[in-house]
Amino acid sequence: MHPLPLTLLLLSSLAAVNAGSTARGGQCNQGNNRLQTGTYQFWSECTATNFCSDAGVCEAKTCRKDDFPFGYAQDSHEIPDKCPRGEFCPDEGSGCQALIEVGNPCQMDRDDQCQAPPNFRELTDDTGRGRNFNGSVCLNNVCMWANATLQNNCTVENTAYIAYEVGGEFINIVSRDNCALGLYCDSSQRVCLNEKALNEACTADKECQSWNCLETGVCGKPSAEPHHFGIYVYILVALGIFGGMFGTLISLFFMHRKQRDADREKRLQYWKEQNAFHQNLKNMRETARMSILSLQDRSARSTMYSRNDDTQPIMQSVGTKSSGLRNYMVRDDGSDYDDGVMMQPTKRTQDGNRF
Repeated sequence: MHPLPLTLLLLSSLAAVNAGSTARGGQCNQGNNRLQTGTYQFWSECTATNFCSDAGVCEAKTCRKDDFPFGYAQDSHEIPDKCPRGEFCPDEGSGCQALIEVGNPCQMDRDDQCQAPPNFRELTDDTGRGRNFNGSVCLNNVCMWANATLQNNCTVENTAYIAYEVGGEFINIVSRDNCALGLYCDSSQRVCLNEKALNEACTADKECQSWNCLETGVCGKPSAEPHHFGIYVYILVALGIFGGMFGTLISLFFMHRKQRDADREKRLQYWKEQNAFHQNLKNMRETARMSILSLQDRSARSTMYSRNDDTQPIMQSVGTKSSGLRNYMVRDDGSDYDDGVMMQPTKRTQDGNRF
């Protein structure tokens, strides 16, 4: 069974789309006012914010029956007020009117247009199923009180609505009656019977206490009742959640460790290459330094020794300084020697004597 609120929501949405197109001040004909086929939503030639007056002119609506009427902007200041207690706003929105007495005509599915019975507190349906309004019900366009008792005659109204779902449409039959709470009107016998308990055979939602007749033909639990699971379900769900969390953390740990190892290998290889490069540079500098020192040593030896490999060092005379009192000599080990006072050079004879 398809829920009625969803059907009514879809029907109301279609009504906003199918509103008339004549603007305020335009000509209209009240004879064209009607209920749309399949949706039973009121329609006129005027737009959603206007109604067709007795003069045949579209005028602004002066009342509303819905908390959020169609056609108005959310912050509009033109939204009319709802009617006070003891009055109702008709589908046209033409103005508030007094409640209708029992047995007089009313607009379709407008239980709020009928006067309430004296014991309306006992008959009012506060379950949200929409069985009556303050103990009154409009069936077959006639105001009645929902006070028919067990095994007494009752009135029933079956309305087939066209509802829409993904992929197509379907027929949703809404059955209403004037039986008191806890009873329903049997469509064949036209008498009030007790509502059926859970798992009893049924043919419509209204026959069940739960207001939910399953496709299997038995009364099921209320569709709005929360489904309770066993404690094991919560344990399994908790284990699954924690298992998923820890599994994710462990997977991330191993994945990141593998990535860190790969990065560590890359850094190690990089530093090895850098160390090898710097070592090569160091070896090159050492080789170059040794080569330069070797060349310097050879140059020094070529100036210190004669070409005939004489072991005696050659005393080289250095030019006198500006004072003319000192003689500057160079040792064979490369160090300088200053003998202080300048001596006159002597000559040797063949026998070794000086003169």
